[in-house]
Amino acid sequence: MGLVASYSRPGGNVTGVALLTDVLGAKRLGLLREIAPAATLITVLLHPAWPAFDIQLNEMQEAARTVGQQIQVLRANTEREIEAAFDTAKEVRAGAMVVGTSTFFTGRRDQIVGLAARDALPTIYDKREYVDAGGLMSYGTNFDDAYRQAGFYSGKILGGARPGELPVVQSTKFELLLNLKAAKSLGLTFPSGVLAIADQVIE
Repeated sequence: MGLVASYSRPGGNVTGVALLTDVLGAKRLGLLREIAPAATLITVLLHPAWPAFDIQLNEMQEAARTVGQQIQVLRANTEREIEAAFDTAKEVRAGAMVVGTSTFFTGRRDQIVGLAARDALPTIYDKREYVDAGGLMSYGTNFDDAYRQAGFYSGKILGGARPGELPVVQSTKFELLLNLKAAKSLGLTFPSGVLAIADQVIE
């Protein structure tokens, strides 16, 4: 986004925490393939107006090529387009879906989770809020840890440190949440390997 020269040497008057949530698509795709191995086509729902849209798009396409997974990218900028995207996923007989990072999507998580349930479509999200709303699973940045890091940096800056001389911190803690109730409604069972690495399993 051009806010800093580099992570290690930000320069200027800006530093902070890189949440990295936009670049976890490959991991999400891998986890989804583990719980829905029969899905020959996986749809990817992205928000074109999101600043990191191109980053997410390129990463998902590269991840799919690497593992030989067929994907179809669906775009949505409005609530109506979200519903249309799920209709398209149903028409093309998608076996699963990855929902990309976007505050627009997060704010409409009830709609998205509801549509995924309606269509019995195994779906992975980027934030725990979706799983709390009844979604199947999420993998993303541990925001509590990231906020603590931001607070620590705020203290250093208030103490006189120059922001441009503080390296941008990259998130290192990520969390996987699983919803057993949602899995049961889809007739799915989480593999033992996925259960073993889950940070939280919702009964």
